[in-house]
Amino acid sequence: MPTLAPLAAASPVIQIHVAGAIVALAAGTAVALLPKGTPLHRRIGWVFVPAMAVVALSSLLIARSGHFSAIHLLTLLTLVSLPYAVLSRRRGNIAAHRSAMIGLLVGLVVAGGFTMVPGRLMHAVTFGQAQAAR
Repeated sequence: MPTLAPLAAASPVIQIHVAGAIVALAAGTAVALLPKGTPLHRRIGWVFVPAMAVVALSSLLIARSGHFSAIHLLTLLTLVSLPYAVLSRRRGNIAAHRSAMIGLLVGLVVAGGFTMVPGRLMHAVTFGQAQAAR
């Protein structure tokens, strides 16, 4: 049975990271499914962008045994892709905007998938396991 207990016991940085990821996932999924270029698409997109920034920046404060892992390469990619996607849209390069945003959403889903590995925090939250290390 799912439980929020492991998340409640986690550090505030991890709680902020998870909250940002949930908001980004919801907003990104909505934007992906809605008609493109509408005012609603833009409004929800502006929820996705700062949520992804929160996820990426907070991930820099999360390290196992004081060391970054390979997953932090997605952080660097996100910190480059996010402004690129926004600037591409502002410059009218819709294809680049679309590609970058899809990449960001896919990266979020892939990173989220890794959190479901047994022994990780979100596995414990989702499957109600005992407290995980992260």
